[in-house]
Amino acid sequence: MTRVLVTGADGSIGRAAVHGLQAAGYDVIGLSLRYDHTSTADRPLVGDARSAKDVAEALDGVDAVLHLAAIPHPSLGTPEEVFENNVAATFNVLAQAGQAGIARVVIASSINAFGVPMNVNEVEPAYYPLDEDVEADIADAYSLSKSVDEQSARMAWRRWGTNVIALRFPLVKTREDLFRFAAMAERDPSMMAREGWAYLDLRDGIRAVIAALESPAAGAHVVGLAADDILIDRQTSDLLREYASGVPLRRPVRGRDGLVDTTRAQELLGFKPRYSIHDEEDQVVSAVTT
Repeated sequence: MTRVLVTGADGSIGRAAVHGLQAAGYDVIGLSLRYDHTSTADRPLVGDARSAKDVAEALDGVDAVLHLAAIPHPSLGTPEEVFENNVAATFNVLAQAGQAGIARVVIASSINAFGVPMNVNEVEPAYYPLDEDVEADIADAYSLSKSVDEQSARMAWRRWGTNVIALRFPLVKTREDLFRFAAMAERDPSMMAREGWAYLDLRDGIRAVIAALESPAAGAHVVGLAADDILIDRQTSDLLREYASGVPLRRPVRGRDGLVDTTRAQELLGFKPRYSIHDEEDQVVSAVTT
């Protein structure tokens, strides 16, 4: 594998992924509806991930695909626009890649794929730590689109034999932006309670992407990601007692332990996060590398 197509190449994760893949030695084809930033992609293309023609042309000579193109929040469009855009783009990319015989696709799913974090109803997760099999309760178009994307990945595996890894990203930001979100969450911890105050440093997000692209795992897999700790500088047990007292806890927590089970990421991808918002800048949390 030497050449990777990145859709959504001008998004915040997309730009970092293009740079990270190039630093790892890959040639990168970028596909974006438009470019508001200067792209470092070896071949930046303007096109729509929903277009069979645009994607087929972008796939020429490509060995693997990283699909990030999406409307990333339900507030950025009508429910119809969010759902139709995200589902159509993901299915089209998977179908074009499958028909082209590309063996590996990584798609961006979300911690919201199980529906509870953005649910308009008074619901809570079935348990903590969250894992890939937690019971779904979906009441918004964005969460539904990500759940359908994961089903589309399974279909692509069964139909074309395409190996697909769907990464369930939590809040993924640069270190500087994480501090801003942490300050907001400190003022109102309830705003992130239903996603377990989960986050991931953008640098770890790119490491996870590369690990997924390079994984030899066959089939279609959903993989949950998060830092080893929570975003807020408080004891996890205290937050649970105050904001999620009715949610069963499947394992004991200590200190600022995270509430997303990342066992599958470790076992399937060999991935473990390095960075924590609570450490000195750039201090390595774990010596485990991909």
